[in-house]
Amino acid sequence: MTGTARATRPIDAPMPEEGGWTSYFSHLECSVTGERVEADGLRGLSPAGKPLLARYDLADARRHVDRDMLARRSADMWRYRELLPVPHADACVTLGEMMTPLIALREGGGRLLVKDEGRLPTGSFKARGQATAMSMARHFGARRVAIPTNGNAGGAVAAYAARAGLGAWCFCPMETPAAHVGEMLSFGAHVFRVAGMIDDCGAIVRQGVERMGWFPLSTMQEPYRVEGKKTMGFELAEQLGWELPDVIIYATGGGTALVAMWKAFDELEAMGWIGSARPRMVAAQSTGCAPIVQAWEAGERQATRWDNACTVAAGIRVPAVLADFMVLDVLRQSRGWAEAVSDEAILASQAMVAASDGVQMCPEGAATHAVYRAALARGDISRDERVVLFNCATGLKYPMPEQAGIIADPGAIDWAAIGDPL
Repeated sequence: MTGTARATRPIDAPMPEEGGWTSYFSHLECSVTGERVEADGLRGLSPAGKPLLARYDLADARRHVDRDMLARRSADMWRYRELLPVPHADACVTLGEMMTPLIALREGGGRLLVKDEGRLPTGSFKARGQATAMSMARHFGARRVAIPTNGNAGGAVAAYAARAGLGAWCFCPMETPAAHVGEMLSFGAHVFRVAGMIDDCGAIVRQGVERMGWFPLSTMQEPYRVEGKKTMGFELAEQLGWELPDVIIYATGGGTALVAMWKAFDELEAMGWIGSARPRMVAAQSTGCAPIVQAWEAGERQATRWDNACTVAAGIRVPAVLADFMVLDVLRQSRGWAEAVSDEAILASQAMVAASDGVQMCPEGAATHAVYRAALARGDISRDERVVLFNCATGLKYPMPEQAGIIADPGAIDWAAIGDPL
C-alpha cells in the first residue's frame, strides 16, 4: 500500500462466528468479448475498450455460505462480503453502509414500495459503489482518484477518499446543485465546475490520468462500483423474503444500478437463494435527456448522444452512456422498458410523495414515481403487482420550496391568514 492510505476496519466488523471475511472473487471479464482479465492491480476498461465485470467462484461460495449465515450478521452491505471483491476486512473503506428501508406508499395499497437509498452515507446510493471502488483502489495502491459527476457521485468520492486517505478531484457541470458542490468541498476534494456536460467532465478526467497520476472512477470505466451497487439487489431480495418484486423502476443516467441489480439476481440464483423469476426492469429518464429511451423506442442496442440535455433531475442528465448496450439488454431480457417523463411530472410526483407519505424523494427518485403513475394509467402496471421504486438519493440536497408565510408581529397574529380553525 502506498501514499497516505490508512488502514480502516468496517463498522461492526464481522465476528469469527459469523464466518470471518472470505471473498470468492475470482477474476474480471470483458462484458463484450468474455475475455478473462486478472484482478491483480488497478483496472479500467477491458482490452476491447468495454466495461469489465467481476466474476466469482459461485459454486464454491454456494458450498460454504447459506442464507441463514446472513441473519447473524450486521444489517449492512458487507453482510454479502463473500460476493464482493474486497479481499479482507482491513482493505475495507467504510462509513457504515447500512441496509436501507422499504417504505410502502399509501397510494399503492401496500404493493408500491420505495427503497430509500437517501439513508446511506453521503445521502445516496453512490455510497455503495464508492465503498467498494475506493476499497479496491486503495488496496491496489492508488493515491489519487478523480471523477466526472453530476453531484451525488462526487460527494461520495470526496467522502470515501477522505476516509481512505486519498486525494480526490471532482469535475461537475456548471448546473450542478450548490449543495452537491459544497458537499464535495467540505470533504476536502479539489472541485471544478465545467462549462459543459458530464461527458465533457469525463474527457478532462481521462486527459489527466497520466499527467495528474489519478485513478479514474468514472461510471462503468472501472469494475468495482457496480459491485457495491449490486448489493441493492441482494438487499431487496432478502427484505422481500427471497422473492423479487414484479417491477423495479430506476432512474437511469449511466445505468450502473440496473446492470448491477441484474447481475445480483443472476448471482443469487447461482447460489440457490432465489429462483429464475425476474422483475420487469424499467429505466426512468427525463424528456430533457433520454438517450436510453430513444434507443429503446428505435429498437437499437446502442444509444446516440443526446444534444442539449436539460432536466431538473441532475443525476440523470447523462447525454452519452458507456454501458448503453448493457442497460438495453437488461430491459429486453426482463421484458421491461424505458420511459421518459417531463420535469413537470417529476416535480409533481416529488411534491405528492412528500406531502402524502413523508418521503423526501430526490428529483431522480421522483422520476420513477412519475413513470409508475403513467404506466398504471395506461395499464402497463396493475395495482395488484408489487412495484419497487428506488429513491436513489435524499431530496434534501436539492432546491426546496421557499414559500413560507411570514408573521411580522407575533403580538398581533392574523389567524385567518394562518388557516381555517377546527
